[in-house]
Amino acid sequence: MTTTGKITLWGIEVFVATAEEASISAAARRLGSSAATVSQQLTNLEGTLGAVLLNRSARPVSLTPAGAMFLRRANTILNEADQAKAELAMADFSHLTRFRLGMIEDFDADVTPDLLGKMSVELKNCQFLLETGASHRLFDLLDARALDVIVAADMGQRIPGMEVHALLEEPFVAAVPKGMLQGGNVIDQLREVPLIQYTTRHHMGRVIAAHLARQNLHLTYRFELDSYHAIMAMVAGGNGWTILTPLGWLRAQRFRTEVDLVPLPFAPLTRTISLTARQDSLGDMPTTIAARLKPLIGQMIVQPATRDYPWLADKLTLL
Repeated sequence: MTTTGKITLWGIEVFVATAEEASISAAARRLGSSAATVSQQLTNLEGTLGAVLLNRSARPVSLTPAGAMFLRRANTILNEADQAKAELAMADFSHLTRFRLGMIEDFDADVTPDLLGKMSVELKNCQFLLETGASHRLFDLLDARALDVIVAADMGQRIPGMEVHALLEEPFVAAVPKGMLQGGNVIDQLREVPLIQYTTRHHMGRVIAAHLARQNLHLTYRFELDSYHAIMAMVAGGNGWTILTPLGWLRAQRFRTEVDLVPLPFAPLTRTISLTARQDSLGDMPTTIAARLKPLIGQMIVQPATRDYPWLADKLTLL
């Protein structure tokens, strides 16, 4: 293959995205570009290097031996470029031109708009991209370099090369129809109505299911849902009870007054919400964002929850 042209950061980013997505069209979506542009950039890069990097006719697209070798260097190059940009931009946040934030859905109605509104005042020339979703999806996007910073529930393991700033610890609680519990043995009363289960397709649902198994609790359930609003609507309608966190209860604001929260009538279970970013790629920015998030979480999450349920005061805590 004839060697021509120059290697560009854009070309390297396109190559890494295609290698990780194993698809030209998926890489184009991730980069906000077109499949034709991605294909042309790959052709240019391969021409410059004088080597075929990808088996583009295969489905899924796969790395050649030369591509696997170059991928290691490519990630190093992109990490160094990120760090260089961060060192320049973090001296003055106003120089930042793009910021990609991932947030768990629990924060999308209150904490996130307030944070982005304040950041937009300081970063007048910055374009913001917000991705909301389940924690496992946000971690995948961060790992794939499609996001700069995420705020998500910890997944139980530390990922090499990431910096983590713990924000909030919250307990799992039982949400029951208003007035359902009448004293006596809580677990016996809960056994009388079906459990409305948070989907085990998501990490949180698997955590809840595993915890119930550890308690040797085999509860009847007919519904497995992935929406806090749908779950809370069914609880409010008297169709069963559920296990969720105060964040989930707050998010389904419409049904709050029709549901009671009580501590789990068996061993407690908690989760931690943290801010995670690639280590050293954004300078002090992750630390600054975490410091700004904590008072917002305290004001919009901790205070209203503990006002309605004072017993949460020593369980729902900023870290």
